[in-house]
Amino acid sequence: MKSKRQIAALCLAASMALAAASARAFELITAAEAALPPGTVPTLDLRGSPTRRPAIIVVSPPRAAGQVRSPLDLKVQFRAFGGAAIDPSSVVVTYLKQPPIDLTQRLTPYITAQGVDIPQAQVPPGKHQFWIELKDNVGRIGAGEFGFQVGQ
Repeated sequence: MKSKRQIAALCLAASMALAAASARAFELITAAEAALPPGTVPTLDLRGSPTRRPAIIVVSPPRAAGQVRSPLDLKVQFRAFGGAAIDPSSVVVTYLKQPPIDLTQRLTPYITAQGVDIPQAQVPPGKHQFWIELKDNVGRIGAGEFGFQVGQ
């Protein structure tokens, strides 16, 4: 049988572990933002180009993952072509709500020329859609929409 002191120590250790886990999670979307009505997916009017535009590849959560749990690892890769490189300062990430929410400044520490990598992103339950626009160092524009569903 455990003493009151041992139980108190276990409770303190558990609460510290929970606080440490919460401190490591990054709040990607707030509950207030998630509660806004859904927005529309923008369009990008691109004229033909003899070279390939930058690509956006969603790695995690995978598109076919179905419902995921929060916190989640959000990983999006950028790919440039023809010897070009992605300009990280050109990346704009928008949460598709009404009104749209520009997440770029919030995500700046997680954006590189290779992509966006956010371990342990905290996201409220619901359906979430995002739009990313970027440019390579030659000026070609790429864009794409992605989303995921977070369960309880």
